[in-house]
Amino acid sequence: MLGFLIARQAGLDEPLRLQRAETTRRALSLELNHDRDVERIHGNGVNTIDIEVIEGRYMLSGGADGVIVIYDLENCSRKLQYTCKAISTVGRSSRYVHKFSVETVQWYPHDTGMFVSSSFDKTMKVWDTETLRPAEVFQFEGNVYCHHMSPIARKHSLIAVGTKEPKIQLCDLKSGSRIHVLQGHKAEILSVQWSPRCEHILATASADSRVRVWDVRRASGSLFTLDQHNGDKSKASSEVNYGKVCNESRKGLKFTVSRSCSPEFVFVPCGSSVAVYALHTGTLVTMLRGHYNNVDCCQFHPDYQELYSGGKDCNILAWVPVLRGPDIEEEPKDSQKGAVGQSSVNTAFEDAWSSDED
Repeated sequence: MLGFLIARQAGLDEPLRLQRAETTRRALSLELNHDRDVERIHGNGVNTIDIEVIEGRYMLSGGADGVIVIYDLENCSRKLQYTCKAISTVGRSSRYVHKFSVETVQWYPHDTGMFVSSSFDKTMKVWDTETLRPAEVFQFEGNVYCHHMSPIARKHSLIAVGTKEPKIQLCDLKSGSRIHVLQGHKAEILSVQWSPRCEHILATASADSRVRVWDVRRASGSLFTLDQHNGDKSKASSEVNYGKVCNESRKGLKFTVSRSCSPEFVFVPCGSSVAVYALHTGTLVTMLRGHYNNVDCCQFHPDYQELYSGGKDCNILAWVPVLRGPDIEEEPKDSQKGAVGQSSVNTAFEDAWSSDED
């Protein structure tokens, strides 16, 4: 680390290199934090979690019991050991609670005053965070597996929705109606995701073992299909094999990707653990173990390089980077003979305080 600081000070390296080196180190050193607990509210498994990007402070969770919880992740007590408290809950006693399992929750990307949830009760609800009442309710014909809002969209306010039907529904927040349907899959839609770079590009995954990429401005079919099992493999395509992922349910697992690391990492629920893979090579880096039952979801916190995971044991666990120890400078061999009893710690970490009385 001192080498990066000296190179940056001398203008030999860009500041971004120091940032990537430290974020990568932190992402690789994640371990279960025994000093931080997340209040246990769900009476059944935790299916989905999401952390808002405005302040990076509030976390949503949705469970198989239909309950939605908002947590405050900030350590307001300033104590070493603390619990992330639930500040709001849409519990079973609420008239607006989902009747069945909540599959996806997501904060509105531009404001914490709104969030969206979808459920096996065939509804997707747009919530007012202050009142915890739905401002809009979308009804569907089948179970809702997933939904997603674009984090960068400025020209549209569409929510892509995947249901038990083999078609993707596009719902408009402004009009409160379903405005378009994307057809091409042959089975239920398990995952939908907008591009983080182009607001009109959408990727969808289905139980038909295909991933389709769409431009929602075009009336025709998908742009292309990712299907490694059919047809000849293109010489220009690059394929990364992460190996077999344990998933005993028919639902899709909620994995997450790191940010500002070099290389980037993928955190994938795998049984009762979270597998960490190198994004571009598929190499298994490590396994994070701490849950007592299967893990269903995880979410990476890019501000602090932390990870939160939820599972069927009804727990949400916090994984934090190991603190870096002070850097040690090696002394020349000649000076080591006469330096017996002296500390070899870098002077930057030594106590430089002095008193006139000494």
